[in-house]
Amino acid sequence: MKPTLIASLLATAFVLVACNSNDSEQTSAQPKNVIFFLGDGMGINTMTASRIYAAGEDGELTMDTLPETGFVKTFSNDSQVTDSAPSMSAYMTGVKMNNEVISMSADTKAIDPNVAAGTGNCGTGNGKPVATILELAKAAGRATGVVTTTRVTHATPAATYSHVCHRDAESDIAAQLVPGGTGYNTALGDGVDVVFGGGKQFFTTTDAGGKRTDKRDLTAELKAKGYNVALSRTDFDAIDPAKAAKAVGLFTSSHMSYDLDRDNAKEPSLSEMTLKALGMLQKNSKGYFLMVEGGRIDHALHETTAKKALQDTVAFDNAIKATIDAVKKTDPELKNTLIVVTADHDHTIVLNGYAKRTGKTTATNPGVLGLLRNYNDGSVAKDLDGKPFTIIGFGNGENRPAGNRGAFADLTDDIVFANTYHQEAVIRMPAGAETHGGTDVFIGATGMGADQFSGFMDNTKVFSLLRTASGL
Repeated sequence: MKPTLIASLLATAFVLVACNSNDSEQTSAQPKNVIFFLGDGMGINTMTASRIYAAGEDGELTMDTLPETGFVKTFSNDSQVTDSAPSMSAYMTGVKMNNEVISMSADTKAIDPNVAAGTGNCGTGNGKPVATILELAKAAGRATGVVTTTRVTHATPAATYSHVCHRDAESDIAAQLVPGGTGYNTALGDGVDVVFGGGKQFFTTTDAGGKRTDKRDLTAELKAKGYNVALSRTDFDAIDPAKAAKAVGLFTSSHMSYDLDRDNAKEPSLSEMTLKALGMLQKNSKGYFLMVEGGRIDHALHETTAKKALQDTVAFDNAIKATIDAVKKTDPELKNTLIVVTADHDHTIVLNGYAKRTGKTTATNPGVLGLLRNYNDGSVAKDLDGKPFTIIGFGNGENRPAGNRGAFADLTDDIVFANTYHQEAVIRMPAGAETHGGTDVFIGATGMGADQFSGFMDNTKVFSLLRTASGL
C-alpha cells in the first residue's frame, strides 16, 4: 500500500474517532431529568372514580394517557398493608423497610419519638441510613426539589431527603433540611434546592405558634443560607424562578387545604408550585430530580370524604399535565426527561354495581358521587333494608349506621353530594380512621427510559429503574 494512501486512511480514521468521541461527549453532557409524581393513597379505584368524576366513563385523565404502565406491589417489610413511610422509602432507596420507618435499613425498628431518649434517636445499633435517589442526584451535581400538599416533613416528602426511625419525628426531619444546622443531613450537600408545601409548625418555635421546643427558628436559618423563604401566597408570587437559586415555601401551619376548600388568594395550587419549582430546577445544566406529591388524596380517603379525594386527584392530574406541557417546551420528545406517576398504597374505597352511567360530575349532576341507580331503568337501587345507597362506599370507615337501616331516613343526592359527606362503610372505625388497603397500585411513565416501567414489580424495583434511567 502506498504511503500517501496509508496516510489518507489514518487521517480519515482519526476524523471518525474524533467525531464519535465528540458525539459521545455531547450525549453524556445532556441533562438527565427525573420527575416523580406520587398520588398518596391513589389506588386504582380512586383513579377510576376520579376519571368518571372529571370526564365521565368514556373520558380520560392525563395519567391514563401515559404510554408505559404497570402495577406495583406495596407490602412493607413487616406488614401486608404498608403505610406511606416505608412505601415511599422503597421507591426512593430500593430497600424494603418496616412500617413508620423512613429511608433506613431493613433492620430498623420504628421507635416512637415521644418514647425514645432524645429526639429522633433510633437507639444504638437500630439500623442505618440508606441513600435516596434525591441524595444521589445531589451528589451528581443535579438540582433537586420536593413539592407536596402535605407538611413537607410528612412521610412521603420526608422519604426523599431524611432518615429517621419513626415518621412522627417531624421536628428532626425539618432540621435535616437546614444546611449547617444541628441535625442536618450532610448527604444533601448544599441543600435541597426547592421545597414547597405546608408544615411551618415544625420550623418555628412554640413561642411563635410552632412545635419546636429547641428554640430554633429554621425559617430564619434557611434565609441565612440563601433560601428565599415564602410563608404566604404573596411571598410565593414574588419568587422569580429565573433568578432564585433556592427556595422554601411553607404556606400553612400544618397540611395545605384540600383543593375543594383551597383559597387561591392564600395558597398556591399543586400545579403552580410544581411549575415554579420546575422553572428553578431547569436552570441546572446537569439535570434535576423533582418529587411531586398529591398528598391530601390520602387524608380525604381516611376521612371517607370521597368528593374531596376525587377533587384532589384531579388537581394532582392537572399538575401532571401542566408539567408535561412545560417540559416539552425545552425537551419536546422527552429524550432527556423521565416522568413517572404512581401511588404508595391504596385505600378501601369501592365502586358498587350495577350503576347506570352517570357521566362527569357537575354542579347539577352528582355523577359518581351520587346515589346508585339501576342501569336498566334508572331507578334508585335499594339495599336489603329497602334503603338507597351510594355508588362509592368504603370497606371500613366512620359512617356505618348501626342497626336495621329500615328505621333511618332515606339518603338523597343532595345529602351525599355535599362536600363534607362521609360515604358509608362496611366496618365501623373511629372518625378519620379508615385504613389503607393492600392491593397493587398503578405505575405509568413517559420519556427517557420509560419502556422499563411495565408489568408487575415490587416497589423496591422502581428505585433501580429510576437510577438506571437517570444514570445515577
